[in-house]
This record gives sequence, structure tokens and C-alpha cells, in this order.
Amino acid sequence: MSKTENRPWMVTGIASKFPTYRKSKFITTYSWQMGKIEDDQAEGLWRIHDNLYDFTEFIDRHPGGSFWIKESQGTDITEAFEAHHISLGPEKMIAKYRVREAKAPRIYNLTIKDGGFYKTLKSRVRTKLKEIDYKPTKISDLIHTGLLAATFALAIGSAYFQSNILGVLAGIALCWNTIAAHNYFHRKDNWRMYTFNLSLMNFYGWRISHALSHHIYPNSLLDLELSMFEPFLCWLPSKYFKTNFQRYFSILAGPVVYMLTFLSQIVVRIAYSLKRHNIMYWHDIIGLSIPLAMLILSDLSLFMVIKKWLFLNLVGSFCFAAIGLNAAHHEPEIYHDGDAVREDRDWGLFQVDTITDRSDLKGSQFLTLTHFGDHALHHLFPTLDHGILPQLYPALYETLSEFKGELREIRYLEHIIGQHKQLLRIKPNKIPPGSGK
Repeated sequence: MSKTENRPWMVTGIASKFPTYRKSKFITTYSWQMGKIEDDQAEGLWRIHDNLYDFTEFIDRHPGGSFWIKESQGTDITEAFEAHHISLGPEKMIAKYRVREAKAPRIYNLTIKDGGFYKTLKSRVRTKLKEIDYKPTKISDLIHTGLLAATFALAIGSAYFQSNILGVLAGIALCWNTIAAHNYFHRKDNWRMYTFNLSLMNFYGWRISHALSHHIYPNSLLDLELSMFEPFLCWLPSKYFKTNFQRYFSILAGPVVYMLTFLSQIVVRIAYSLKRHNIMYWHDIIGLSIPLAMLILSDLSLFMVIKKWLFLNLVGSFCFAAIGLNAAHHEPEIYHDGDAVREDRDWGLFQVDTITDRSDLKGSQFLTLTHFGDHALHHLFPTLDHGILPQLYPALYETLSEFKGELREIRYLEHIIGQHKQLLRIKPNKIPPGSGK
């Protein structure tokens, strides 16, 4: 990668330099963090807008849990701070931790300014949250609890009755539980986030790759959820980035990648931990609770239990990736790094420009929670429960209208077709979002 660093396509549209982590031969959440620390040059502190802060003594007192502060040390957390704090309290509170103004300008050319799209929208949402109905949050909890119970019940049943049909259903339940658990790891620490680990993936790593990377810099060279699928799936539109072989091979490789997403992530983390730096945690063992329950509550041998467990895991992985990779971000009409950029570089507009929502999920809280629905609002306000997001659409549409934004919506089949077109696309869009053309 470093040999081609000076090519035009290698300069991301949202930052002034090529991301250091992409020069690494072995890309992980850890290499992404280390690269961001090098690029952001926050001097071992935390940067928010143009100021440096020292949150060291606040790490263990952070209401959202120590993870968010500890794992972002030495980086620019401007967008993450803004997106994760809707109320005005945190903005006032951090003043006492200010060290000084940063020496160098931010490398990111996205903005969050007073009077801009995101600040305006956040102000309206802040007002709206005082009067909305919060009962849907309890429904989200019930749905997640039901999926968790169903995952174990169906997995045990598949072993007890030696049923492949129950194994398939267990895999689907595991997939839905994993997606629903994603609703919870964006927030302050809670027990539900740990259920994400039943998939063999780890919420800790996903808080980095998904919440701090993908959510902040979607569809860009800084998006770890793009780089982790390369070279098998390459969505960025550049003939320099993917060969013709890769373009067409990705269509065939897709189903295999889907099926191995769960297993490949833990294999990579184990290999990286043994060879370079430990990125395994005590809660990785949660992923073994399903086969353990299958072994204890059935008459099958250990070998047969492992076989059936791997089967349901592959089914769950395929469903998870088929839903997730076709959920919102990969479709030729929306922005990917290399496309023409919007004149207004507001971070909130950038989020909307990189998303096409699924119209066929609207109105169903179950489908929204288990299929990454209401995706634009989720990206803009990730700490809010999916159940209450529909009540925020009036504020979103009003603000989009004022700032020349557009929320695209298409059905799932169109997403699948669009995602494959994006894998094939090598010509950047020359008309920027918001141009009115």
C-alpha cells in the first residue's frame, strides 16, 4: 500500500493524509488505534475540536464506562464526543480538563459547527427527547431477551434432537441476537452488550471497529469495516484499488466471506494476540457457552456437539453478513471515498450521504432491531435505543430540508443489487451530494 501512497485515490476525502493503519500488513483494531494515535498527534491526550484535554483521572469515573475514554487516549475524538453526548452537560463538564489549544490544525476536514446541520439537528433532538414515549425501549429489551433465550433453546434442541432444521433456526436466532446486542454496546456498559460475544466476535473490538471507526468515518479509507474485508470485498470505487479479477471474484467470494465472518474474526484475533499484541479478553469465553450448554443437555459426544455448533455458527454468520453488508452503506448512488465531496463538510451531512436506509423495515420494531434499521438516525445518534428513533424523523426531515440533505430509502433486494454494483464500480461519482444535480 505504501508504494502507491502518492496516487490521488490514496488521499481520503475526509482527512488531509493517508491513514497510517492502512500501511500495515496485518490490519486489526489495535493497528487502527495505533495508526490513529500517530495521525492525530494529540500528544497522548484527548483532542476535541481545537483543544487538548487530559481525562486521565476521569477514566474510571466516566458514566458510560472506562472503555470509551481509555481506548481513545491519544486521538482526536471530536466527532465521537459530539455523537455520544446529546445533552449539554458533558460539553460544560470537560472545561475543567482542558490543557491547552492544540498546536496543529485537525487533519479531518469534517466540521461540527454551531448553526450547522448536525448541531441544529442535535438541538432539535435534545428538545424532542424531553417529550417522546420511552416505552419502546422496554420492547427492545424484551425482543433481545427473547432472542437470547431462543438462541440457547434452539441450539440445545438441535443437539438433543439431532435436528439440522433446529440448527438452522438456532443460527438465525444467533444472528438476530448479535444484531440486537449491537443496540446496546454503543451505550454505557450493560450486561446485554456481552451477548454479542456469543457469535465468537467481541463487543470490545467492535466498539473500536464499528463505533469509533465505521460510525465516525463510514465509507472512507478510515473505515475499519471496509479494510477488514479487503482484498476479498473491495467497495471503494477506484481502478487502482481493485483489479478486474477482484471485482468479479468478489461476487463469487461474497457468500464464503459471509459464512466465515464470525469464525474469521476470532481466528485473526487469536493469531494477532499470539504473534504481536494481545487483543483477547476474558469475555471471549462467553462464545463457548452455547456449545457447553449443548454438550451438557444432550447425549451427543464432544465431537458431534462441536460439529453442530460450527454448523449453526456458520448459518448465523452468513445471515449476519448478508444483512449487515446489504443494510445501508454499499450502493453506487451514495458517497464512498474517491467520489466528489459535498461543499458543506458538516459531519452529520456526511453521515447521511453515506447511507441508504431500508424502506421495508419501517414500522416494525423487531425488524428494525434485528436488521440494522433506521440506519441514518442510528449513525447520527448511536446511543439512543432503536425503539425510539422513529419519533425523531420529523426533526431529521426538517433539518435535511434546510441544509440540502437527502435521506435515500430502498428495499432490501435493491440493496443487494446495489451492493454488488458497488463491488464492481471503479468510476468515482463526479457530482457531489447536495449539488442539486
